[in-house]
Amino acid sequence: MTHDIALDPGWAPSACTLPTAEQPLRVAEFGALCADAVRGVARPEHTRLRLELLVGPDHAARAAELTARENGCCSFFTFTLTLAHGGLALEVTVPAEHADVLDALQSRAGALSRGRG
Repeated sequence: MTHDIALDPGWAPSACTLPTAEQPLRVAEFGALCADAVRGVARPEHTRLRLELLVGPDHAARAAELTARENGCCSFFTFTLTLAHGGLALEVTVPAEHADVLDALQSRAGALSRGRG
């Protein structure tokens, strides 16, 4: 089942240890990052999502800080932030059983970053 994190702030899987009351705030933080910094979305594999970010120290720092906090409650995520060749990218990987969370993030990132490129 695919979730839309824009409409369902309870999209977090049962493996998430973030208190339920804080989950909508975290969803909003990811939404704001997508709206402000994502310029491209790619899904190279079913369990891997690549977000191309606008290059800048603020975007890199914000993505690093947010993903570090997210990994503290949802340790099934692997986040890789890469700055190379004039580009900034955030790759998100998950085990196959959590691919629906990646589906939701891809959908949200794509919707919020439309028109940027």
